[in-house]
Amino acid sequence: MKVIFNYNDVFFSFFYDDTESCTHRSHEYAMNYVYSGEMVLDNGSEEIHVGKGECVFIPRDHRITLYKRPCNGERYCGIFLMFTRSFLREMYTKTNKYRQQTQVPNWSPGVLKLPKTAELTSLFASMTPYFDPEVKPQADFMDLKLQEGLLALLHIDPRFATALFDFNEPWKIDILEFMNRNYMYEFTMEELAHYTGRSLATFKRDFKKISELTPEKWLIRKRLEVAYSLMKEGGRKVADVYAEVGFKNPSHFSTAFKKQYGIPPTAALS
Repeated sequence: MKVIFNYNDVFFSFFYDDTESCTHRSHEYAMNYVYSGEMVLDNGSEEIHVGKGECVFIPRDHRITLYKRPCNGERYCGIFLMFTRSFLREMYTKTNKYRQQTQVPNWSPGVLKLPKTAELTSLFASMTPYFDPEVKPQADFMDLKLQEGLLALLHIDPRFATALFDFNEPWKIDILEFMNRNYMYEFTMEELAHYTGRSLATFKRDFKKISELTPEKWLIRKRLEVAYSLMKEGGRKVADVYAEVGFKNPSHFSTAFKKQYGIPPTAALS
């Protein structure tokens, strides 16, 4: 079981189960502080362990799998600060200080465990009373906490400014290249458009130019093709394959597979 409170883009979360995992795709920059328990972030190439009293920076549009679990007999509790584009634009226009910091060399940080600083320690210590659901903070107070979090990041490394205050619209990227690399994940149409640097209308128009299928049907076909190859050529079992390629359950996988190939998945193994 999990409980999450959102106070103006500041999230307080509690996880009561042994382990909670999710694929995280934040459209915004964020910081995640672990108050108790442990969080493990897997970006596909390494695992980053974040323990009690530690904080991690998560970049915008970065896909990671999060595991939140108890540690040393304590359930997972965390505080997640999300820096939206509108908030960052507002902060950027308020003072020349931020404009000056964007003059440092460009930097595109990945997932980073942040050093323990007095600013971060003070910030999150002041927010722990709001783990009590009966104590609800005012919106303007949470806005101040977001500002404190932003300042704490910039004091850790001024180069954060070049990433946080980059308001350029994303360049279009190749749709099929993106989908071939990420077919196993769940996407809404809006997310596919966003991650390929397009509006929803432009994405739909561009996709029609490269495929007669809808994006949803293209993804299902791609998953089935990969699954067929894994079973036929790699000797993999159905139970090992269906989730790996993006299906939620074996029943859905079997139905789609039979519709595509005219045989049940088990027949591909013979």
